[in-house]
Amino acid sequence: MILGVPLSEIAWLALAVVIAGVITGILAGTFGIGGGAVIVPVLYEVFQLLGVAEEVRMQLCVGTSIAIILPTTVRSFLTHREKGLVIPRVIRLWALPAVTGVICGAAIAAFAPPAVFKIAFIVIASFIATKFLFAGDRWNLGTELPGPVPMTAYGFGIGLAGSLMGVSGGSLSNIVLTLYGKSIHEAVATSAGLGVPITIVGTLGYMLAGLPHQALLPPASLGFVSLIGVAVMAPVSSLAAPYGARLAHRLSRRTLELAFSSFLLLVSVRFLVSLFLNI
Repeated sequence: MILGVPLSEIAWLALAVVIAGVITGILAGTFGIGGGAVIVPVLYEVFQLLGVAEEVRMQLCVGTSIAIILPTTVRSFLTHREKGLVIPRVIRLWALPAVTGVICGAAIAAFAPPAVFKIAFIVIASFIATKFLFAGDRWNLGTELPGPVPMTAYGFGIGLAGSLMGVSGGSLSNIVLTLYGKSIHEAVATSAGLGVPITIVGTLGYMLAGLPHQALLPPASLGFVSLIGVAVMAPVSSLAAPYGARLAHRLSRRTLELAFSSFLLLVSVRFLVSLFLNI
């Protein structure tokens, strides 16, 4: 028994965390996302079993998720950069406003209800999945990226939403880039690059946001980041990320679009069910 929990249950949960870490790494490399949609539900079950207070459980899941996907996002970006598909101008224009959005999101997440995060993800993910599945290149806002003002707004929105959902913002930046005529491969590579500052600042933000609630958090937590959760899952997901990135460059554009949209729809359904059944 550890903290009143049978060792057999802890072993199965540890196995689930490791498997989720592998899936997270593959998803991060393949789609330019951090994999938070996989991590958060797994961590929620783990923290529930260990008796983490309901008032801080979701925030702890989100903060820990962002911290876990940090090394995964970095490795995914470095792998994609070697292929020469990252768009440097986008990173320059989006980095600062995205970081500002992350800071705002970390502050909001300290008191916002979990339903806010889930509804936002469902709406955005369903939109882009529908585009990829049925519209192809017909849904476009232009063939070139807009000027600095709208790009700044996009960057802020991506950072804010990514922070609230516990993700690196890859799904959101993929939406914007493909709507302006960028290929899915360029979007994936650039999204991975933008995810680096988002996850760094998001991790620090959730650590600080959780400090006033430290008494309710489990041992080995630094604010809303579980150091144990990071230690178990982050190495596994980081090691798996380059394999996903290599897979992305071997797939055709249409295959990658269909795979990405299917992933988004599955995650949306999972969040939709949790809204009504509270699971």
